[in-house]
Amino acid sequence: MSFVLRPLPAFVAVLALLLPPQAQSLAPFATTPEDVVERMLVLARTTPKDVVYDLGSGDGRIPILAAKLYGARGVGIELNGSLVDQARMRAQTAGVAGLVQFRHEDALTADISEATVVTLYVLASGNAKLLPRLKSQLRPGTRIVSHAFSMGKDWPADRIDHFVSAAGDEVTLYLWTVK
Repeated sequence: MSFVLRPLPAFVAVLALLLPPQAQSLAPFATTPEDVVERMLVLARTTPKDVVYDLGSGDGRIPILAAKLYGARGVGIELNGSLVDQARMRAQTAGVAGLVQFRHEDALTADISEATVVTLYVLASGNAKLLPRLKSQLRPGTRIVSHAFSMGKDWPADRIDHFVSAAGDEVTLYLWTVK
């Protein structure tokens, strides 16, 4: 007997409820599949001139892929120190350590003003916590892409991309451009 847990965002939300509050922050660690990362970077219209910030960067796959595919600079902000170490090793292995950096910081207090693209895979409650920071620190023209969760009714997305991932999961991406 086999089964598949779908949709992943619901699983992540349930997992967050099971974690103690101090371990939750914006979301539990859940990887974004590579094809979804690629689609996020395409939706953001990533170029070599971009500085891609991934808030809650986990193992670093988004900044690393932005560097590999587009030559963009990448910055990962992650609370879990062991994931920061893992991301740095992955960047070395991928040959992009000179283009990316990973910071052991809290996304709710980190300086993100340098970003031209911001990627997120945090819970809706995490997006709500980040929203004031995104609006106050990011310059007009900065693109924000969120995997699975919107910013709520107060900031509707400029574009919504629904598709089926390579794993067969239904995925929704949201794009905002800072005005």
